[in-house]
Amino acid sequence: MALALEATGLERLPAAVEEEGEVEARVEEAIEREAAWCCQWPVFRFDQAPRRLYHFCRQFQDGSNPGANFLKGVKWSPDGSCFLTGSDDNSLRLFYQPEDAFIADNVEPSAAGIDGQDSYGSSLIVREAESVYDFCWFPYMSASDPASCVFASTTRDHPIHLWDASSGQLRCTYRAYDAMDEITAALSISFNTSGSKLFAGYDKSLRVFDVHRPGRDFQQYSLHKGNNGPSANVFDIALLHPHEMSVSILMASEKISGLVSSIAFSPTHNGMIAIGSYSQTTAIYSEDNMELLYVLHGQLGGVTQVLFSKDGYYLYTGGRKDPYILCWDIRNTVGIVYQLYRSSEHTNQRISFDIEPCGRHLGTGGEDGLVHIYDLQTGEWTASFQAASDTVNGFSFHPSQSLAASSSGNRRFDLLDNIEENSSFKGNENCASVWSFYAAESDHDVAVPGADEALNLGV
Repeated sequence: MALALEATGLERLPAAVEEEGEVEARVEEAIEREAAWCCQWPVFRFDQAPRRLYHFCRQFQDGSNPGANFLKGVKWSPDGSCFLTGSDDNSLRLFYQPEDAFIADNVEPSAAGIDGQDSYGSSLIVREAESVYDFCWFPYMSASDPASCVFASTTRDHPIHLWDASSGQLRCTYRAYDAMDEITAALSISFNTSGSKLFAGYDKSLRVFDVHRPGRDFQQYSLHKGNNGPSANVFDIALLHPHEMSVSILMASEKISGLVSSIAFSPTHNGMIAIGSYSQTTAIYSEDNMELLYVLHGQLGGVTQVLFSKDGYYLYTGGRKDPYILCWDIRNTVGIVYQLYRSSEHTNQRISFDIEPCGRHLGTGGEDGLVHIYDLQTGEWTASFQAASDTVNGFSFHPSQSLAASSSGNRRFDLLDNIEENSSFKGNENCASVWSFYAAESDHDVAVPGADEALNLGV
């Protein structure tokens, strides 16, 4: 697909950001909808092995070398109607949920196998020209409102693209240029909570685009030099042992440095933004004036993901080659609240985690193919299940159902003595799956179909 580099029409941008009044109304509506979802949330059964409802593997394989392509992440749309996957073939694939996914509480589709054909094909494939660094959904995307059905992506040596999730057409681009007036690619992207701005992370800097004004107009903030205003509170956590920590307070003049690898906004609309970097630091800013509030040190590797809790009081950070997700209380950042283990100490892959909509549990993958579920109120392990026989690099909870999606895979290098081994590609490697954590009350003591491929483990 040829990639257009010019805007294809402002009238096709998300309607929610065309007028300020509409933005405020959409935010209030979203808050009410989230509250209603929590009241009607189906039962999450982590005490039983989840059921694999749908499985996708064949369509990610290349005929000449089935193991060459692998998945790099998965994200549900905000309305839960579909999910988006990124893969190493520079493609983004969109999968809409089939009708039997929207089921009554006491009805469940049969479990999906891993050795046959895919459950169904992708509805849309967007092919980028280079490797995809990051992608994200417009926060108020709704299948009932075609104007809001968009997602953004950033790729190597290219501007940020805004794609139509219905047709796969390029709606517009957001372009940043370096000192040589050449396009520079963002490493991470995220819409703010109102959906009016698109934040993009670069080397020691952040650029902010107006969503309804595509092109090369943006605001730039240097994260290394900092901005005018009060000095930030900076804390350094040195991990001596998985269960021992020493805390030292540094001078308040330090600024964040390195490539900006992850951006997250507080879901409570309090104007706080967290920025993770490959320099092993996480910074918290005020969105209004980009005033630096805190810089958090403690990750053993470069930070690959930052995520606020649903109440906005806690921040969770994870890094590459770092087996722990760290929990920070942003009201009192003098120490780490607790740390959550995952198997990721031997890989540079970005392994994502997610919090279920009511905010009680966190799920994360790992290079051992397991998905761990943790209770965020106590920081204790709740359950684990085998999601794949390869690295589970993506895990995303459905926004309104007791479902989750996982993606797995890693890069394989073909050597002459293992070509035959690589050709025997298995169905639970380099794959995506949708899992159900729902079980009827009568199923409390009944084995869940498909449990032989999803094992509960002890700690």
